Amino acid sequence: MRRRNIADEGRTPTDEGMVTVFVVMFAVALVFMVGLVVDGGRLLAESRQARNVADSAARAGAQAISDDAVRTGQAVILDPDQAHVLACNFLANTHYTCQGGSTVSVVGNQVTVDLEGSYDLTLLPGASPTIRATGSACVAVGITAATC
Repeated sequence: MRRRNIADEGRTPTDEGMVTVFVVMFAVALVFMVGLVVDGGRLLAESRQARNVADSAARAGAQAISDDAVRTGQAVILDPDQAHVLACNFLANTHYTCQGGSTVSVVGNQVTVDLEGSYDLTLLPGASPTIRATGSACVAVGITAATC
């Protein structure tokens, strides 16, 4: 004759293993949430870094002031070829380059840098979001006037 266990009262045979299933589902959801937090934070940081690089490259290009244009009083005083070279040289020190999806354009006294790159997620495999950033700078004449 089988002894009755008081702990078994009120349980049906189908309840066995439910805690294991719940723990496994909770663990998978927890790992997914950690992945979202970690990869999302790193993606935001990478986007901010790309904007900083684009702004800095544009400011580097805006340093290409033509001495002759300033002396003769021209409205456009930025040397476009030199501005392009300076911005590309700045980008060469980062993981962005002028040939790899990034563009530098000079219009008048304004330099615009557009960056494009991808970012590999660490904990959420299979996704590689594209990061785009734009920075621009223009030549400032004097203390208060910008000639853009």
